[in-house]
Amino acid sequence: MTLDLETPKLGFYDESTCDLADFAALTGQTVDLAQTPHASDAPRNIPVYDMTTLAPMLEHPDTRRTLMSEWAHILYRGAGVFALKQACPDHAAIDQATACYEQVIAVERAAGGAGADHFAAAGSNDRIWNSLQKLALRSPQTFMRYHASPAIDAACEAWLGPNYQMTAQINLVHPGGQAQQAHRDYHLGFQSAAISATYPAHVHDLSPLMTLQGGIAHCDMPIEAGPTKLLPFSQLYRPGYAAWRRDDFRAHFEAHCVQLPLQKGDAIFFNPALFHAAGANTSASIHRMVNLLQVSSAFGRAMESIDRAAICTAIFPALRDAVAEARLSRTALEAVLGASAEGYSFPTNLDRDPPVGGLAPKTQKTLLREAVTEGWTPTALAQELAAMAARQRP
Repeated sequence: MTLDLETPKLGFYDESTCDLADFAALTGQTVDLAQTPHASDAPRNIPVYDMTTLAPMLEHPDTRRTLMSEWAHILYRGAGVFALKQACPDHAAIDQATACYEQVIAVERAAGGAGADHFAAAGSNDRIWNSLQKLALRSPQTFMRYHASPAIDAACEAWLGPNYQMTAQINLVHPGGQAQQAHRDYHLGFQSAAISATYPAHVHDLSPLMTLQGGIAHCDMPIEAGPTKLLPFSQLYRPGYAAWRRDDFRAHFEAHCVQLPLQKGDAIFFNPALFHAAGANTSASIHRMVNLLQVSSAFGRAMESIDRAAICTAIFPALRDAVAEARLSRTALEAVLGASAEGYSFPTNLDRDPPVGGLAPKTQKTLLREAVTEGWTPTALAQELAAMAARQRP
C-alpha cells in the first residue's frame, strides 16, 4: 500500500521472508492529528468523526470532497481505520432492522441453516448472508430509512469512487462468543496462503483498493461486548497477505491490537488489508449485532450475488413516495440508490445495449433515480428493469 518496503526482486511475496521487525515498525506509529483536522479525537490511534456536527459538510460538493479526501488518506497512508459517530442517527430504523434480522435468523435456524463465519469458531454467533437483499424484501420502508445515510455513502465513495457495489452480512455474537483470529479480508484474504502466493506483489497492492470493510452498530458495544480488534497502520505492510497466518504476526497483533467502544448508530470503516478480528463477547447479557458492510468498487467483483432488480422493485414505492413528499433529502436519496441499485454499466451486451449519449449504456441506478423523481408506476419500473436485463443478457 505504500513504498516503505521494496517489492521483492522476483515480484512475489513469500510467507517465509516476511519480517516481523518491519511490521512492528510500521504499526508502532501514532496518528498525526494534523492529518485529520476534522476528527474530534483519535483514541487508540483510531480517528473519530462526530457526524452530528459534520453532517452539513456532506451537503455541499466541495466540503464533502474535503472530508472524503481526509478519510481516503487515513485508509491509504494513515491508521487504516476511522469511526463515524452517529453515521446512522435514525435509531428507530436500526431497531426495526434488528427485529427483521432476528426474524430472518429464526426462520433460517428453523430451516436447518447455520451461517458459518470465515474466521470464528462454529456456533459462537449467528450470521445472515446477504442481509442487504433480505431486509429490502422483508421491509422496504425500513431498508430505505436504514440506508438513507449520507455519511456512509460518502465513506464508501471516498475509498471506492462512485457506483460502488454494496453488500452486507449480519453478525450476531452472543455472550460467551469467541473471538476471531487475526486476518486480512477479501479479495486475497479469502485465498489460501498457497494461492495468495501465486499472485504477483503488485496484485497484493491492488486487492485492498477494490473493497472497503465497514460495520454499523445495532446496539451499544462496550469493550466487554467484543467490538472489532484492530491494529492501526498494519495495512501499510505490503506482504501482509502472506504474513497474516504466521504465529508470530498473530501474536504481535494480539499484543498490540486496540478496540473502540461503539454506540448504536455508530459506524466504523477500515482498509481490508488492516489486520483485524472480531473480539470475544465476555459480557453477561449483550447480544452484539453488527451489520458488516463489504463494499466493492464498480471495477471489481463483489463477494455476494445480489438480485438488485428485486431490491429496486421492492423499495421503489416507499422511495418514490418519500421523495414526492419531501421526506428524503437529495443526499439521503443518493445514499439509498447507492446501497440498492447497480451503478455500473458493465458487463453488458453491446449489440443490444449500446452506449447512448456517452461512452456507456444507462445504469440501473440511473433508471431507478428517473423512476423515483419522475413518479413512475411500479409496473412501468418493472417493465423497464426487465427490458434492461434482456438487453444485458449474452
